[in-house]
Amino acid sequence: MTSQLESLRRHSLVVADTGDIEAVARWKPQDATTNPSLLLTSAQDPRFRHLVDSAIQEARGDTAAAMDGLFVQFGREILKHVAGRVSTEVDARLSFDASASITRAQRLIGLYERHGVDRERVLIKLASTWESIRAAQQLEREGIHCNMTLLFSFAQAVACAEAGVTLISPFVGRIYDWYRAARKVDDIPADDDPGVQSVTRIYAYYKKHGYQTQVMGASFRKTEQILALAGCDLLTIAPDLLEKLAKAPGPLERKLSTELAYKQGGDKIAMDEKTFRWMHNEDQMATDKLAEGIRRFDADARKLERLIISLAAATPAAA
Repeated sequence: MTSQLESLRRHSLVVADTGDIEAVARWKPQDATTNPSLLLTSAQDPRFRHLVDSAIQEARGDTAAAMDGLFVQFGREILKHVAGRVSTEVDARLSFDASASITRAQRLIGLYERHGVDRERVLIKLASTWESIRAAQQLEREGIHCNMTLLFSFAQAVACAEAGVTLISPFVGRIYDWYRAARKVDDIPADDDPGVQSVTRIYAYYKKHGYQTQVMGASFRKTEQILALAGCDLLTIAPDLLEKLAKAPGPLERKLSTELAYKQGGDKIAMDEKTFRWMHNEDQMATDKLAEGIRRFDADARKLERLIISLAAATPAAA
């Protein structure tokens, strides 16, 4: 019998949201996404210690270079198991510095290319601040494709589309978390889930107005959220939820489509910096979750940095 995962793949590209290379190899998704939190977990796993050691040796004592090298080492290994792309994140501390974000992205792409990986197989992840969206606009002009993460508001989505970025990752689960806490409830059904509604609205707007930017639903808490977005361009899913979908029998109905988008997409918005900042500021959930997300990614990146420093002290220097 057809599983929900098999059915889902007929409507959306399935992406693995993990730094666990063995999980990627098992599920064989089209693409894979990583972030500092996921790589912190993987870097502490003895199965992947050789990747950490390689990054440290190549960096020759430069911790920042070792961090970039580690992201690329994991990205290279993941690409051996996917047909498409891997997403690699720029340091969260650069989220409000467009110039520095561009420089870091160029450095990451340069590392990939020196290891024989074509830039078409890499998406640079940037937090969806105004400054990072401007950085992404410039990077796209250079042929460096971007995945805009920590996206919670409609303002962020519109600005990303206007900038011509390749991909956005609206965070369904974190939106759900915020509203569940605000409403003081244990759960929100998928048909009333603000995270699901956010992605549905963005998808409809993009398709109605002809934007080429792809929508990838992300940060899921339960399979019901995923099934409610069947038909979204891409869906990035953690291994535990992939497992549940693979074990659940039955076909599923496509929920998002271009045909429906023309009816639901709404009027086009003229987006500039002032409009962006006001619209985003008006959304308390989005302002809370964007700030929190940047802090969390930075905190995990700093933990990863400390891990690298401690391991470097025990790693023989490269000749």
